[in-house]
Amino acid sequence: MTTIASTEPLTTALLRFATAGSVDDGKSTLVGRLLHDSKSVLADQMEAVERASAGRGQDTPDLALLTDGLRAEREQGITIDVAYRYFATPTRRFILADTPGHVQYTRNMVTGASTADLTVILVDARNGVVEQTRRHAAIAALLRVPHVALAVNKMDLVGHRESVFAAIAEEFTAYATDLGIPEITAIPISALAGDNVVEPSAHMDWYSGPTVLEHLETVPVAHDASPRHARLPVQYVIRPQTAEHPDYRGYAGQIAAGSFRVGEPVTILPSGRTTRISGIDLLGRPVDTAWSRQSVTVLLEDDLDVARGDLIVPTGDAPATTQDIEATVCHVADQPLTVGHRVLLKHGTRTVKAIVEDIPSRLSLDDLSQRPHPARLDANDIARVRIRTAAPLPVDPYATSRRTGSFILIDPGDGTTLTAGMIGDSFTTPAPPQDETPDDGWDF
Repeated sequence: MTTIASTEPLTTALLRFATAGSVDDGKSTLVGRLLHDSKSVLADQMEAVERASAGRGQDTPDLALLTDGLRAEREQGITIDVAYRYFATPTRRFILADTPGHVQYTRNMVTGASTADLTVILVDARNGVVEQTRRHAAIAALLRVPHVALAVNKMDLVGHRESVFAAIAEEFTAYATDLGIPEITAIPISALAGDNVVEPSAHMDWYSGPTVLEHLETVPVAHDASPRHARLPVQYVIRPQTAEHPDYRGYAGQIAAGSFRVGEPVTILPSGRTTRISGIDLLGRPVDTAWSRQSVTVLLEDDLDVARGDLIVPTGDAPATTQDIEATVCHVADQPLTVGHRVLLKHGTRTVKAIVEDIPSRLSLDDLSQRPHPARLDANDIARVRIRTAAPLPVDPYATSRRTGSFILIDPGDGTTLTAGMIGDSFTTPAPPQDETPDDGWDF
């Protein structure tokens, strides 16, 4: 059997990015313009958009229809669900998540931006920075999206005035900087007319920065090839029991972070047992090394009790195992979250029972202050929580690993996703001192 030699991780330029903004700020139009002007739209797709636009009495194609695919979205003229689009230029490949702008669907931005390398936040030049803009910036900061681009849209409706753009960019940059967002790039655009989307604008010669597409093509993308903090959540145990491989036992999953190599000593969590990697299968072929985001099957030297939900990590680089989790969360359900709420906590491939012990503070989007001990969390609230789990979990800080430092809370009754959480993460303003939680009879 031939083993594929160890190689560097795939670095074909791939950028995952999400769009966000208030209702009618033009997100779907911007996405449609990007797809159209970068020649990423098939002829039959464009014909369907032209027919639909004509049926609505429009003289020109409504490019927003390239992303708003649900019937309810077309009827209401708003984006409801996250629309994923895939396109490419000669420089880079893209996975785009067009997220809803309506406050009711803000929760979907958490889904769209959770794996993003960059978020494009749109602002209507006539309205400037509004509450929903601040909420989207806070979510981008909470999810630690490395790059944020501010697209000040509809510049044609304010006479392409530089002063309008400069004031909005200054206000947003100050707010985003206070949130801890490391990099902000502001671009004045008109998505409807195509100004500074793919081609430079002839109406804003005072702007010398990149177009939206130029920025997307050149922004640096970090590839996690570090041997440290490698994490493999076990999803399946594979035992084909064929004549060719009668004793085959592999542990399959997607590498959440770092890299693994054959011969490396590893530890299985939460049991703490140690062994070595005897083989790695990728796409049905053995390899020497595997990297973050590759789906692999790992074979171990020793016959250990490894099951779905376990975590394979390098020996000597194991995360802390705990039943007490402190995190920053974004509540995404209409059902409120309260102290004492019994939930299921899904972390990686493992799901355990848990209870919300305390909600120390809720973030105010107006001044970024922490409001102590709210009675409950409602949809779109961002807050600090303390959770006690029924079984120990190996967890990383979200600042270290976006994959193994995150979790979701689930309603055990109907399976509704309640809350998205980032372990140990917080904004720049500290939470107030936490009071002792009274004994409620649960013996976790």
